[in-house]
Amino acid sequence: MPAKRLAALVLALLLTGASSAVEARAGSPAATSLAPLGRPVRAGAAAHRGPSVSAALQSLRASGAITEALYSSDTAIYLAAEHSLARLSGTRREELGAVLANVRAIAAAGELSASRAPAVFLTLERNRLWWTTEPLLSSGERVTFPPSKLIWEYYAGQGIEIQWLATFGAGNAYYNSGHEDANLRRLLAEVIPLATKRAGGIAWEYLFRFDGGAPPWTSGLSQGTALQVLSRAWSRFSEPADLTAAQQALAIYRQPPPQGVRVATRAGALYAEYTYAPGDRILNGFIQALVGIYDYTAITRDPLGLELFEAGDAEARAEVPRYDTGHWSRYDQFGESSLNYHELLTEFLQHLCERTRKGPPIATVPTPSAAPTPPASTTPPPAAGGAPTGGTGAPTGPAGTATAAHPAQSSQIPGDQIYCTTAAHFSEDLGTAPEVTLLSSSLRTGTRAGVQVLLSKIATVTLTIRRGSSVVWTNRATVEGGHPRLLWVTPSRPGSYAVTLSAVDLAGNFSTAQGTIRLTRH
Repeated sequence: MPAKRLAALVLALLLTGASSAVEARAGSPAATSLAPLGRPVRAGAAAHRGPSVSAALQSLRASGAITEALYSSDTAIYLAAEHSLARLSGTRREELGAVLANVRAIAAAGELSASRAPAVFLTLERNRLWWTTEPLLSSGERVTFPPSKLIWEYYAGQGIEIQWLATFGAGNAYYNSGHEDANLRRLLAEVIPLATKRAGGIAWEYLFRFDGGAPPWTSGLSQGTALQVLSRAWSRFSEPADLTAAQQALAIYRQPPPQGVRVATRAGALYAEYTYAPGDRILNGFIQALVGIYDYTAITRDPLGLELFEAGDAEARAEVPRYDTGHWSRYDQFGESSLNYHELLTEFLQHLCERTRKGPPIATVPTPSAAPTPPASTTPPPAAGGAPTGGTGAPTGPAGTATAAHPAQSSQIPGDQIYCTTAAHFSEDLGTAPEVTLLSSSLRTGTRAGVQVLLSKIATVTLTIRRGSSVVWTNRATVEGGHPRLLWVTPSRPGSYAVTLSAVDLAGNFSTAQGTIRLTRH
C-alpha cells in the first residue's frame, strides 16, 4: 500500500471493513496516515507549574488510587524514558522528549489520574521502545506492536500516539468481516481498560498537542466510532463490559467542552470534533458522531441514546444545507472540503440517510431501569441499499436487529431527506465540471495586478495571457470557489490581451473560458 495516501481515504476504508489496511507491523514500513484534521504542534519544553510526575504518582499511591505494583511499574517506565532520552540525539531525542514533555504537562496540570495513567504510561513506554530501537518514520506513518491490536500513528514532533479513530475503525472491520471475532475481542480487551474517566463517563483520549489543543483531549468523531464497535460487539458476544463501556461513552455528548463535546444550539446540540475547539464546526465529524449514536441506540434501545440523537439530529438538519455550496461541500464554516473529505462526508450523509428514513432508532422507549437484551442472532448485517458493508455502511447489529429496532413506520421522520438530498448533491458534484468566468476587464500596465475570476468550486485554475500569438504570462493556483484573484505582473505595453482560463477541480473535471483584458497606462 502506498505510504502517502491521504488520511480521509484510509478512514473510509477502515469504516467500510478493509481490515488489511491496518496490518502495519512495528519495525516495518507502515501504512498510511489516519490523522485528525489539522497539524500537530510541537510541545514546549516547559510544563505548567504543578506536581512533578513522580509527585503525582506518589499521591495516587498514597490515596489508594493505584496499587504499589502499578506505582512501581509506572515509575520505572518514566525513569527508563528519562534515562533513554539522555542517550539519544537528533530526531529520536526530539520525539521522545516531546512525549515526556506531554506527560509532565499532564501531571503539572493535576490531570494524571488513576484512570488516565494506563494510557499515559503505555504511550511513554511505546515511544521509548520505538525511538531507541526502531527506524525513523515519515510523518503520518502507522505502526502496531503485535499481538496488540492498537494502531499508533507518528505525529512529527509528538512521537507515536494511539490513533483511536483508526483503532475503532479496525474494530468495525473485524466485526463486519464475520470471521475475526477473536481479533475484535482482543481489541476490546485492550481498549476498555485504556478509557479515561471524563465528563461523568469514559472517553478515549489523545495525549499529544495538536492544532492548538493541549492534551488530554478527545473527539466526538472517534467516540462515535467507539460507540458503534462497543454496541455491535455487545450484540454479538453479550458481554456486559462492552455494554457498560458503551453506555458510559455517551457522557461526552451530554457535557459541554472542554470535558465533553456538546455545544448547545437553538435547534438542539452540535457535537464538536475536538473538546478544545467547540467553535470549529466540522461537519463530517458531527455526522459520524450522529451515526454512531444512532447505531448504539438502535442496538441497545437506550432512551438516553435516543435523546442525544434527536438533539443532534435537530441541529444537523439546520446545519447540513449550509455546507452545500451548490457545487461542492464545505469542510467547516471557513472553507471547502478536500476531495477525500468531500467523499467521506458524502458517505457519512448516505449512512445517516439510510438510517433516518427507516424511522427513529427506537420505536418504543423502555423504562430507564430496564436492562437491554442483546439480539439473539450473530450474523453480520447485510448492506443496506447497496452500501458497502462496513463500519458505518449498513444497519447495525446482527441480521434482524435493524428490523427490531425500526418497526414499519407510517411515514419517514421529518428531515431525513435533508441527508439524502445533500448526499446526492455531493455525489453529483464529483462528476460536474467547475464553472470559471473572467471578471477583470481592465488593468493598469506595469503592476502586480490581480486577475479576478468567478469560480464555482475549489479548483486548480491556470491563467494564460497572450498578445497576438505570443504567451506573455502564465500562472496557476489552487483556489476556493468565489471571486479569487490570480497574479499577473502586467507588462508596460498597453493594449488588448487575450486571456484563457482553465480549471480542474479536485475530482479531475475540466473546463475552460476565454476573455480579454485591456491594459491602460497609469
